Amino acid sequence: MGIRFIIMVNKQGQTRLAQYYEWLTLEERRALEGEIVRKCLARTDHQCSFVDHRNYKIVYRRYASLFFMVGVDGDENELAILEFIHLLVETMDKHFGNVCELDIMFHLEKAHFMLEEMVMNGCIVETSKANILSPIQLMDKAH
Repeated sequence: MGIRFIIMVNKQGQTRLAQYYEWLTLEERRALEGEIVRKCLARTDHQCSFVDHRNYKIVYRRYASLFFMVGVDGDENELAILEFIHLLVETMDKHFGNVCELDIMFHLEKAHFMLEEMVMNGCIVETSKANILSPIQLMDKAH
């Protein structure tokens, strides 16, 4: 399948956005998020951005005060996932203008919509920022 989940957390480890592409109970999600967040936030800037956890490979990247963490299958290309994270941040930057934690909190539905345009059933299906943002811009015009 590829991507199993995408989690965005702040520096304090509070989840700001979570999207899962496999079924997990709420308790399993909460436990998994806690373990991954503790593991990734404890790492230094000099360590690589890939961590093995349970049966996942976690690829993460920090942008300002937000950590973007993507759980993938073990055979997934880590550099491609880092590029995907960068594309996601660039897309959010283009829409929000230098995306920050508050943008995610106050416009959670738009952040989820961007992810839904980019990823379907754990597979990256769209990489064009213009194509990702055009439905959101149409919705903004309607309001």
